[in-house]
Amino acid sequence: MAARTNPLEFIQQVRAEVSRVVWPTRREVLLTTAMVFVMATLTAIFFFFVDWLIRTGLNVLLNMAG
Repeated sequence: MAARTNPLEFIQQVRAEVSRVVWPTRREVLLTTAMVFVMATLTAIFFFFVDWLIRTGLNVLLNMAG
């Protein structure tokens, strides 16, 4: 059975842990946000072309067969 911590101790422990967190700077947040948008756009473009190639290939095969 684990030892119980009273609510006041718990709050103090949480505050102590939060004070150890290294928060990102505004510049880091903006940079990583921009990188996420760029990567999401590149991924969308990649899958658009993969889908287009598969669709085109299937249309060619189906036209040849029927």
